[in-house]
Amino acid sequence: MAINVQFLILILIILVSCEGKPLYEGPLSPEESMKTFQLAENFKVEIFASEPLVIDPVSMQYDGDGNAYVVGMLDAYKDDSVKGKGKIVMLKDTKGDGRADTSTVFVDSLREATSVLPWKGGLLVCAAPNITYYKDTDGDGRSDLKEILFSGFFNKNEEVQITNLRFGIDNWIYANNGGQAGEISFSRRPDAPRLNVQGADFRFRLDRIEFERSTGPGQFGLAIDDWGHRFFTANSLHIREVVVPLRYLERNPYLPASTKSTIQNISDHDPLMHQLSETPYWRQERTDRRNKNYQENNLDRVEYARGHFTGASGGTYYDGDKFPKEYYGNIFTGDVAGSLVHRDILSVVDSLPYMVAKRGEKEKDKEFMATTDSWFRPANFSVDPDGYLYIMDMYRQHIETPMSIPEDLQETMDFDAGNEYGRIYRIVPKDVGPYKPVYPNLTKVSSSELVKALQHENRWWNLTAQRLLLERQDKSVIPEVRALFAQSENPRFRLHALYVLEGMDALDAVTVMTAMKDPSAGVRENAAILSERFPDCLSQLAEMINDPSIRVAFQATLSLGQFKDKAVIPALAKALELHGQSSWFRTAVLSSEAGSGIDLLKILERNSFFKDASSWKLNFIETCSNVIGARNNKNQISGLLSLLAQSSLSNTAGLQSASIKGLVEGIEKSAGLENSLKEKLKSISLEAEGNVPKAIQDLIELYTK
Repeated sequence: MAINVQFLILILIILVSCEGKPLYEGPLSPEESMKTFQLAENFKVEIFASEPLVIDPVSMQYDGDGNAYVVGMLDAYKDDSVKGKGKIVMLKDTKGDGRADTSTVFVDSLREATSVLPWKGGLLVCAAPNITYYKDTDGDGRSDLKEILFSGFFNKNEEVQITNLRFGIDNWIYANNGGQAGEISFSRRPDAPRLNVQGADFRFRLDRIEFERSTGPGQFGLAIDDWGHRFFTANSLHIREVVVPLRYLERNPYLPASTKSTIQNISDHDPLMHQLSETPYWRQERTDRRNKNYQENNLDRVEYARGHFTGASGGTYYDGDKFPKEYYGNIFTGDVAGSLVHRDILSVVDSLPYMVAKRGEKEKDKEFMATTDSWFRPANFSVDPDGYLYIMDMYRQHIETPMSIPEDLQETMDFDAGNEYGRIYRIVPKDVGPYKPVYPNLTKVSSSELVKALQHENRWWNLTAQRLLLERQDKSVIPEVRALFAQSENPRFRLHALYVLEGMDALDAVTVMTAMKDPSAGVRENAAILSERFPDCLSQLAEMINDPSIRVAFQATLSLGQFKDKAVIPALAKALELHGQSSWFRTAVLSSEAGSGIDLLKILERNSFFKDASSWKLNFIETCSNVIGARNNKNQISGLLSLLAQSSLSNTAGLQSASIKGLVEGIEKSAGLENSLKEKLKSISLEAEGNVPKAIQDLIELYTK
């Protein structure tokens, strides 16, 4: 006789309750919850807002006048029948005491809204499948204008949808897409073909009506540092960095998949975290079941119920002016499963084109912030006009999508527990005095005042001023911006000025070439990017291959590939000679047409590059040969075969074999290949394993007919 599973679960709940301990803890008030917080020394927590003013907060952004807009994802983890309850509220602190006391609904009835960004007096809102522009035109605090800008994003799982709108230093607006499939249309460019975003994130410019794929996939958490480097969060991988922007890889459609790495896990301490809250019953039970299954099936795999990142969320770059200086540039990430806030210190490594994320010396065995209150769900963060760090706490009993939990365990859980809660906390140094309100009022100041705001120590002011100048297009301040670029001693301010000029179409080759010699590596790196649009910058860009900063040299290598001029080929060869041991540099070279053709190989051969058969050199020539084969250009293939037949290469062990292997594999991938040729190539490939010279000769005969 079958046993009713739900009945057994009910009995279990009753038994546990009879022992006096429920399966899951109950909620605490904001004040009670705060008492359980354990922070790094010299910091404390203050309440900025709580229920009923805000519920389920997942994103907060301030507009230029200091109004706080908060996305409430009230329909998170709900059935389709009750979706569409999300809202955006405008919070105000009318008393100036640092605590919100009014909440106005700006827009409601949103389905799974995740992110908001101010733009031209309104808000851009991510709510899959759309990115929509909302604006209040009559001054009552509520949106009365709606324009769907982008449509077609994946909308089947709230944990991996379009989110994290961020205005970048380069004037692009970025968003995480989680790599999800979608065919994106843009209402302001109705004739543009739909953009396939599968495997990528998304970026756009409304000032120039542009949209494109960007490197991903990022999930819920996107941090962009002072120099435009992107870092993102994805559940168990709490911090990864974009190393190669996708636009460079996509310029060469023949690159093999093995070379298409674009991101790097930069943590030196993954996957461990230091959790204080108890492991929830359902998670422990699910983990035990999975581990039992792994053991029974002899799988070399272990799942952990606690102490490991599984719900990393909201990675945010601290760029305010109220924390001690050593905290500037740190990235703060929540783990909603572990009820904690993790801090990463970014370090430059001379030999790597990306950062390394480390724990603080006093946080080796603890987190920046953790709590025993398992309802604490730090989903996101923001750094606001006052320079402090704010935490968006959804405050829910459960925060994992039901689709990943066995049905019988779901029966023990109330996914509505917490529907009425939500908190936003402010992290401040312990020794700070009474809260002092900050009133930006930037939308009403002159453009000259906005140029001055580009020089604020809190980057919220810099980015907001830059965005407003981009929106206004007031060309009268261009001389002031040029003066700022030429005279400021702060490299951050110089870079903001550089991109304001770019946004006003006031950039020229002379200014870019000046920036290419800037004392700051971050400015030089961005100047290399900007040089791509000025042919006059090419010779100076080639010289940047020798830059003492590995990051600048790497960007110069990528940027050189944007030029069609044959003068880039010797520079790319030089980049390989200097940095080719790095797979990232090899990819940077190969991503361009100039860096993956026979002319480059000829220069390398003349420079005795192939005199020794280092493993990385074998890897390079195999991959380059693969690209040449995939192009299936007869002249290129013939040129490669002639090169391989030369004694200088035939005397280097393994070089010919690696090249023939790559070449044949590449040709086999090329479109429109006849079956008879495929058979011949297969035979030659087998022949090459024992007689490389014969295989080369057979290929020469095949491609010189």
